[in-house]
Amino acid sequence: MKKSALAVAVLGALTLSSQAMARDTINIVGSSTVFPFSTTVAENFGNATAFKTPKIESTGSGGGMKLFCAGVGVDQPDITNASRRMKASEFEQCQDNGVTEITEVKIGYDGIAIANSKRADQISMSLRDLWLALAKDVPNPEGGEELVANPYKTWKDVNPELPDRAIEVLGPPPTSGTRDAFAEIALEGGCKTFDWVAAMKSEDKSKYKAVCHTIREDGAYVEAGENDNLIVQKLDANSDALGVFGFSFLDQNTDKLQGTIINGVEPTFDNIASGDYPVARSLYFYVKNAHVGTIPGMQEFVTEFTSENAWGPDGYLASKGLVPLPDKMRAEVAKSAQSLTPMSSPE
Repeated sequence: MKKSALAVAVLGALTLSSQAMARDTINIVGSSTVFPFSTTVAENFGNATAFKTPKIESTGSGGGMKLFCAGVGVDQPDITNASRRMKASEFEQCQDNGVTEITEVKIGYDGIAIANSKRADQISMSLRDLWLALAKDVPNPEGGEELVANPYKTWKDVNPELPDRAIEVLGPPPTSGTRDAFAEIALEGGCKTFDWVAAMKSEDKSKYKAVCHTIREDGAYVEAGENDNLIVQKLDANSDALGVFGFSFLDQNTDKLQGTIINGVEPTFDNIASGDYPVARSLYFYVKNAHVGTIPGMQEFVTEFTSENAWGPDGYLASKGLVPLPDKMRAEVAKSAQSLTPMSSPE
């Protein structure tokens, strides 16, 4: 560890110790996708134990990591939720700020749903269609191996079999883990179906990532903030638009919304669990080990979250849309989480 990081860690520990009982409620930040699962666990935890119900803020995965890694002390969050894995750069930021021991907990899987109002027809498209509709630069429709500014105005322009409606997609901002995963899994999944674009990855990785992940900024994609419930409300009011959010929000709003069929597969619990749905990702939370034993209830909260009663196939989180980890993996993660085993760098 760097000397400066060691000094920060010691100072943080002393500060935390001196303020030991200045806070008696667990503070959690991070992903809007993990928020409903974390909130459900927090409510059960508060009702079933003598500890206070944890306070949870939906800040987005990136925003949560920034807050979590800012330092050790009762004015800093204890846990951050994430709809993607912690980045190596975030891990280093934590280390530099004295957050040296972190427990990583993978809680299950979630699909990224592309959905629309039930008042409109259900749409079926490929990942290629999705990328062509939303990418900033796309292969020239006239042919040849060159990129041009996205010329597509309607879904029918992208693919004659799609609706003759303006491309309008409401989705999360760059600070969201859902946005990161959507770019990496869905957009890149469509991008690399063009062989000459896929070849860029070995030639110029940063250019390849820019081409595959950069979303157009001409109004076709509308950043709707970190509140996925707001996207649901807007889709209910606008039957022409599509929205991007975690499967759990679709699962909780099937009276109003329907999932788009991607590569021939619907976003359903079973299709995500089987791996058939092509736009799925892992969900996590991260524990600041230095706060365990000082902020009351942290060890017990981790144990509750990783109990079969919560995250198992028949647990209360499955009814909220969380797709459980396989049995063996779930047992391994529970053991690591409940023993607060520190993670190594994600690299």
